[in-house]
Amino acid sequence: MRPLLDLHRADTADNLAEHLADFVCSCLQETLKHQDQALLVVSGGSTPVPFFRALSHKHLPWSRVVITLADERWVPPTHADSNERLVREHLLHAEAAEAIWMPWWRTTYNVHEAEPMVQGELDALPWPASVVVLGMGGDGHTASLFPHDATWQSEHVAGRRCIAVPAPLPPNVPVARLSLTPQSIVDAETEVIHLTGEAK
Repeated sequence: MRPLLDLHRADTADNLAEHLADFVCSCLQETLKHQDQALLVVSGGSTPVPFFRALSHKHLPWSRVVITLADERWVPPTHADSNERLVREHLLHAEAAEAIWMPWWRTTYNVHEAEPMVQGELDALPWPASVVVLGMGGDGHTASLFPHDATWQSEHVAGRRCIAVPAPLPPNVPVARLSLTPQSIVDAETEVIHLTGEAK
């Protein structure tokens, strides 16, 4: 049985990313022992790039792994701030090119119009997630759940997989977002917070 809480440190960010890739790989393998598909949820930002690259080379039955996001900034996939762009450029390569990818962006729809569409597709995924890998902003937010925003703390998020989140204030990227709800995250078999840097 996995420990309820475990703290792992590494001497460099690259070593931490490699260890995390090994751990996530083992979690996915364990899930695939007892079900046809495993769901991996990942985050954006700069921290996960070396982790994505390391994980993409791990040997897994990737065609049975579904990958989706913890949140998405509502910008096109070609935009520098897109989490989809980050995943496509750094994770969906090498061995992981065979994974099933579920993006969130919906062209021509704003974040509120897209929310029920993304919700419907999320509902069809093999929940609970095998692993959710989260980052954390300098203000303590994770996914797009900001500490002082009441949107995700309201009663209407119950039973939902995702929620539209208003644009946060700088220094966060000031665009509207979709985020997984807290319940979707904590229901996962394993949750990881991947942190680098003294500030965090």
